[in-house]
Amino acid sequence: MQNFLKILRWTVGLLFIFSGLIKANDPLGLSYKMQEFFDVWGMSFLNDYTLGLSFLMNLLEIVTGLALLIKYPYKQTLWILLVLIIFFSFLTGYALFSGKIKTCGCFGDCIPLTPKTSFIKDILLLLAIVILLINHKKVKTNLHKAWGILIILIGTFGVGYGQYYVLQHLPFIDCLPYKVGKDIVEQMKLPANAIADSIRLDMEFEKNGKIFQFDPSSFPADFDSTYIFKSRKEVVVVKGNGIMAPIQDFTLNTLSGQDTTDALFSTSTPYALVFAGQIDPTISWNVLLEKLHNKYKLIYIVTADKDRATSSFPNETILIGDITMIKTASRVWPSVFIMNGSTIMSKTAYTDYLIK
Repeated sequence: MQNFLKILRWTVGLLFIFSGLIKANDPLGLSYKMQEFFDVWGMSFLNDYTLGLSFLMNLLEIVTGLALLIKYPYKQTLWILLVLIIFFSFLTGYALFSGKIKTCGCFGDCIPLTPKTSFIKDILLLLAIVILLINHKKVKTNLHKAWGILIILIGTFGVGYGQYYVLQHLPFIDCLPYKVGKDIVEQMKLPANAIADSIRLDMEFEKNGKIFQFDPSSFPADFDSTYIFKSRKEVVVVKGNGIMAPIQDFTLNTLSGQDTTDALFSTSTPYALVFAGQIDPTISWNVLLEKLHNKYKLIYIVTADKDRATSSFPNETILIGDITMIKTASRVWPSVFIMNGSTIMSKTAYTDYLIK
């Protein structure tokens, strides 16, 4: 029994530490996932607090996992883990059974799990924690209280500082489709094993007070202007396998609204894209842009903040991009991408680029 409990304890502890470390590598990623849940639930007013919640959630996962391994404080740690796993099971269960959330973000962007896999994992962890809690008196620790406190404090400080660092720079491990060496054009192509949903378009018309529904391939023989269009909707006839292109929404427009993505990717010389979803006036933009102009002839500021960008940089070329795309491409604003055609040659947060 002791060996069984030991295996369970190490399995649960290491899984919580692993899950927390992956998300702590990119706390903004978890923050955006929280916003996705809040938006679905009609609680968007909480979006401003998601980064702080993400920071604390990652810290709690890792530290409780560590506390479980050193068995200090053992019973209290198990109760905290039980509350956490019940909460996580609710989230993964909601993602699975509602179909409104594609991935729960349990292992961040590095290991994307389906809602079904995530839910099964959480249920198994729930059972393991319940077993450990029921048998907590059978597990003893010889670790001195002072050493236990010291280890927890060191773990807390290390995780906290690590998250602070990646928020100022970039994730230690880039698991996003915009990492160095990736070709954006290739990343926008559907994988060979992808199967798209089979869609039927149902259209609703009214005639003589009666409602008629049919798809575009089965219009009635007497169809004419007496049929009054009411609505249309897409119906999934056969669901695909959910595999999509890693990048689906990369489009850059000029200030006049013209799509210039293909033209940009056809550029024959290296150029710089400076991603900043919003323009922060406290950033040393002048220093950053001067350093870029000294090395590259073509520099583009990619932002969703059109008004502030045009007023702040009247002499720079500004391209407008979708805010979600910019959030995915660059976790730190601004970040500098050095491009060769559509290939990302380097990716640097402004904090690191300024000291180069």
